[in-house]
Amino acid sequence: MSARRLLAEGTGTLFLLVGVVGSGIMAARLSPTDQGLQLFQNAVATACVLVAVIAVFGTISADFNPAVTLAAWALGHRAGRDVPSMIIAQVIGAVAGTVLANLMFDLPAVDWSTTSRTGGPLWLGEVVATVGLLLVVFSLVCTSRTAHLPYVVGAYIGGAYYFTSSTSFANPAVTIGRTLSDTFAGIDPTCAPMFILMQVVGVGVAVALLRALFPTAG
Repeated sequence: MSARRLLAEGTGTLFLLVGVVGSGIMAARLSPTDQGLQLFQNAVATACVLVAVIAVFGTISADFNPAVTLAAWALGHRAGRDVPSMIIAQVIGAVAGTVLANLMFDLPAVDWSTTSRTGGPLWLGEVVATVGLLLVVFSLVCTSRTAHLPYVVGAYIGGAYYFTSSTSFANPAVTIGRTLSDTFAGIDPTCAPMFILMQVVGVGVAVALLRALFPTAG
């Protein structure tokens, strides 16, 4: 795995978390009494950032998500030896992006979240969110339509903020990053492990579906 690709993964994930956490903070400040509007602002900003970062880094490396990296390995699109370093780069980028967002809005660099996100319905929501994301990504990869990835992934995540009970984290690195900000986008660190476990379950389900739907996927 080249340093260039790891830099792309880390930088892209950093900007993704700046978008997620920063827009959550701004939304809460602009619309302090309207959680529906806060979610809408957060969803739109996140979708737009995803389009931008995938478009920027897509020709180098643009997973920005350990779930995508693991699925790519399981489907034969990624060498196993590259997976650990990519996931480390993504987590470092996520942590750095959250810290940067906190500092931009004059908050402590690390402010552990107290937002509880737990329970069966939310865990199920994370499985659904992750499966859907991976189906979107790898259906395009397997049919050689990768030029559409930035827009389709952005559209899916923007929509999934609303149609999943968990507001669609669907990303272990993002989940870790969001524990570090006690703001609208945060998640209590004690809730994060189950979210990550459900995302891994989602990877397994998605890989099985993709192999059935696209036999040449791996």
